[in-house]
Amino acid sequence: MNEGNGRRRVVRRASAGKGASVLRSAGARRRLGRGDGDVPLDRVTTRDRLAWLNSAGSRIGTTLDLERTAQELAEFTVPTLADGAAVDILESVLRGEEGSRWTGTGIPLLRATALSAVESLSSLEPTPVGETFVRTEEAHETLLHRYCLRQGRPVLVSRMRDDDFVRVAPTESAAAKMRAAGVHSYLAVPLIARGLLLGSADFVRGPGTPPFSATDLALAEQLASQAAVYIDNARLYGREREHVVSLQRSLLPRATPVTPGLRVHAEYTPSTAHHGVGGDWYDVMALPGGRTALMVGDVMGHGLPAAATMGRLRAVARTLMTLDMAPERVLARLDLATRDLEDEQVATFLCAVHDPADSTYTLASAGHLPPLLVDGDGSAAFVDVPIGAPLGAGVIPYDPIRLEVPAGGHLVMYTDGLVKSRHADLDHQLELLRTAARGLTPEALEHGGLTDRAPTDASRFDEAVLLVATTAPGTPDELCEWQLPKEGRAASVARGLVTDQLAAWDLEELADVFELVVSELVGNALRYGNGPGRLRLLRGERLVVEVSDTGPDLPQIQHADLSDEGGRGLQLINMLCRRWGSCRTVSGKVVWAEQNLPT
Repeated sequence: MNEGNGRRRVVRRASAGKGASVLRSAGARRRLGRGDGDVPLDRVTTRDRLAWLNSAGSRIGTTLDLERTAQELAEFTVPTLADGAAVDILESVLRGEEGSRWTGTGIPLLRATALSAVESLSSLEPTPVGETFVRTEEAHETLLHRYCLRQGRPVLVSRMRDDDFVRVAPTESAAAKMRAAGVHSYLAVPLIARGLLLGSADFVRGPGTPPFSATDLALAEQLASQAAVYIDNARLYGREREHVVSLQRSLLPRATPVTPGLRVHAEYTPSTAHHGVGGDWYDVMALPGGRTALMVGDVMGHGLPAAATMGRLRAVARTLMTLDMAPERVLARLDLATRDLEDEQVATFLCAVHDPADSTYTLASAGHLPPLLVDGDGSAAFVDVPIGAPLGAGVIPYDPIRLEVPAGGHLVMYTDGLVKSRHADLDHQLELLRTAARGLTPEALEHGGLTDRAPTDASRFDEAVLLVATTAPGTPDELCEWQLPKEGRAASVARGLVTDQLAAWDLEELADVFELVVSELVGNALRYGNGPGRLRLLRGERLVVEVSDTGPDLPQIQHADLSDEGGRGLQLINMLCRRWGSCRTVSGKVVWAEQNLPT
């Protein structure tokens, strides 16, 4: 196994795999570049070689993509150093794990990552890019390549003999094609960074080129050492990015709730660009009375700090929406919470609350891009929402807008990653988005087709969130509203309306409980709220009843002594219902109670 200079020798595959090789002109003499032109290989000097090796820094590792870096290494060496090159990376490294010295039997599990060859070697049969290099245990022990991986040292075969092809090629057929193509010299170098093995790079030469020399081996070793650092950097970045993406996804909703009168589709699309993961988020919440809160936000910046800020802001926003606050009040509170963050982050935010009773949205914006309204007939227009200051820089009051959307209409909310471009004006990109939305069928739009048709498409360099809310046909059988009288008979009227409606829904077994609940709610409105306003009964996943009034104070459960005549109404509601609550409105407040439907 030792020849000439005492180095171990081996031959491996080198060919242009399908879809992965760069073909160069056959028979071209390799040249090493320098400032004043190219020099033939047989006349190059040490200075030429060093200049070529120095140029690797600008042509390898141009991105932080591991596979692309490996491909750049293969393309850089062909045809200058070799007629064919193959780069194989350890399977564990491709998964983001640390490289290591191999101590087991055979050779470590490798995956073909990059191939490049001149046209004259395009007929060879290397392991295709993306597939693992598999040989039997007996074949592993005869592979010359095994020495390179297990010992972490280069291997050189200046002139190949007949038995060398079998000990190098992945299959007998591949070995035969190497002989037929005239491959005569082989060189393999390990890719080692920080003392750990990442993979290997194999090189071959064919007809018309001289065999590899000791000088070529030294040059390949230096190049492999430099490229291994770039590959390891890409591995580290890929692992960090995967952690950030996992954190980002864990902070987003796992599923969107089913709410009356609305169908919601939401998508989060991370970017493949460097630093493309950040603080984009969305949320969908079911509110009392069948209302639905839709939220989309974007924290400025990228990486873990932006993702962490996103998680905190989403938690605050959910807490505020649980109180059923108006969108503009939620934005004002979020602005104060953002200012208290130590990292001084700034975020844009768009909040919309849908009411199925009249198919309307109440929207408020904190510096966010305007939502897109697509009617059922296919027309599309941006909603003119008053733009407040971004969260964390609030100096402008947040003003709401009320928007009516007919059945079949789509409200599209998104983050700027869907339209932002380094080469085009934002207004132009928004117009392209509107045009794309008009060109989609309602079904495609409702299922997130706008993500693929957005202006950024494959050139997206920032993450993006898309949320499409479709107004379902009216639900008169699930939602009922009545105006109650303000005099003393209001409780009796409310009980009769609720009892009749429950009978129509075949829910008579809940009638006794809800008669008592609605009596207490109306009684509190008469006593503390200047009389009841509207009574709403909703049948969805649960049965909800709510009563509105114009009183300013929100009710609270109180301790009642045995001698007290009142103070027990909310205690009864709390014991009889699954949950209850209250929220302020523009004209007063709403008190609601919720009960599970019978199975």
